[in-house]
Amino acid sequence: MHEHTVRVNTAAGTVEGFTRDGVDRWRSIPFARPPVGALRYRAPQPVQPWRGVRHCHGFGYCAPQQKMYTLLAPGRYQPMSEDCLTLNVVAPQGAGTRADGPLPVMVFIHGGGYLLGSSATPVYDGASLARKGCVYVSVNYRLGALGCLELSSLSTPEVTIDDNLFLRDLVMALRWVRDNIGAFGGDADNVTIFGESAGAHAVATLMATPDAKGLFARAISQSPASGMISNADIAEDYAVRFARQLGADRAGAGRALLAARPAELVNALDRLVVEGQRDMLGAFAIGPTFGTEYLPEDPVEAMRDGTAHAVPLIVGTNADEGRLFTRFLKLLPTNEQAIERLLAHMEPEARQRILAAYPGYPSAQACVRFGGDFIFGSAVWQIAHAHSAHAPTYVYRFDYATAALRLSGMGATHATELLAVFDVYRSRFGRLLTAGIDARSARKVTDDVQRRWLSFAGRGAPGADWPQYTRDDRAVLVLDRRRRVELDPHSDRRLAWEDFFLAAR
Repeated sequence: MHEHTVRVNTAAGTVEGFTRDGVDRWRSIPFARPPVGALRYRAPQPVQPWRGVRHCHGFGYCAPQQKMYTLLAPGRYQPMSEDCLTLNVVAPQGAGTRADGPLPVMVFIHGGGYLLGSSATPVYDGASLARKGCVYVSVNYRLGALGCLELSSLSTPEVTIDDNLFLRDLVMALRWVRDNIGAFGGDADNVTIFGESAGAHAVATLMATPDAKGLFARAISQSPASGMISNADIAEDYAVRFARQLGADRAGAGRALLAARPAELVNALDRLVVEGQRDMLGAFAIGPTFGTEYLPEDPVEAMRDGTAHAVPLIVGTNADEGRLFTRFLKLLPTNEQAIERLLAHMEPEARQRILAAYPGYPSAQACVRFGGDFIFGSAVWQIAHAHSAHAPTYVYRFDYATAALRLSGMGATHATELLAVFDVYRSRFGRLLTAGIDARSARKVTDDVQRRWLSFAGRGAPGADWPQYTRDDRAVLVLDRRRRVELDPHSDRRLAWEDFFLAAR
């Protein structure tokens, strides 16, 4: 395999990467100072310049999390550290010296429930997108108790804790892109942010973050989730409970947070998540918090009243979102017991109206559909309805699944659209999923999705045959072996959840 090194001058110093398979790559470029020591729980600070050449050939640290989530390959785990605020750049070979103008930039935010994940995960490689005409950037951000748990209410005169740390990290990364991406061949005025799951939720939240204004021109939100944002009151309750998990009272919480080892914080958060589910506190323990200095308004409310950034948006969901959560990360209400618990406080007629949208309830299939809609479908319906009144909005449903995925009982479950977005089906792992019989259709769906994502990133339109979503016809592009547009599909389910969230407000 022929490789050579490639260097670029950034505002902080020279970074050296390498060229392989037609793309230039730089890994783990720091975009902020390491948030360690006194900087733990503080807003990210600008990266300190360095002398000489910084070698960016390999991935550095991922954010602290449970070790099992850091697997990169059989027997190979990514090391963890609080010193994790880095990003990766992949560009077509020689993009920084091309004469025909800069390329669109696509900045990817990984998912993982705000608990886990890393930009080094092989699926997020991005080389396929870069080869087809963009500069691809993937970013790390502080996770879990060190970045996504709202602890600012525990600040004391001695210990200051800033709010929405992970969101501040992502804005800092976008500022780095604005200031440096031109040297890599990217167009700083044409940045698309995209993400999946918690990353999609972060994308939607950035659309309502005042500090992010002007840092991106478009957004793609793949399977955003409901229930992952808290108001300041719920966050304060969780913060006090978390301090208790560390054996500290409110007065001593700040000192305890700074003294704890990262692994202690990770384990204490796991216990808090279980406690929050048991006591049904009204929101997930981690994620953004609104009504704070950094995020004044709930993002969907901001979209609804037109104060969110009015950028073009693609948002969508997968046909069988809930199935993944019947096997792994059992956080969704995908069985009768969990669903009845969720609906227990509703008026009988409202409860009946919701369940009537799921014929056959409490069959396993109806329960899985319910769970997927509760978390993911409802988020897409709310975001599309709110944002489409103020900016071009395109909605998709990803239905494609190989025979192997269908036989495994997964179907087009949560995260399977990533296989198309990142061209995984052409890899060795992807070929196992297609087992020969689906190779052609998998490539066709991949090419279709990538063409649309890149067209949207380049020009703001994902194809002439994909109509904008409006409140009149609610057009949804179904991505499958046979692509089609459906008008207001599953309107009974959409209206049922509209009632649910209106009742909850």
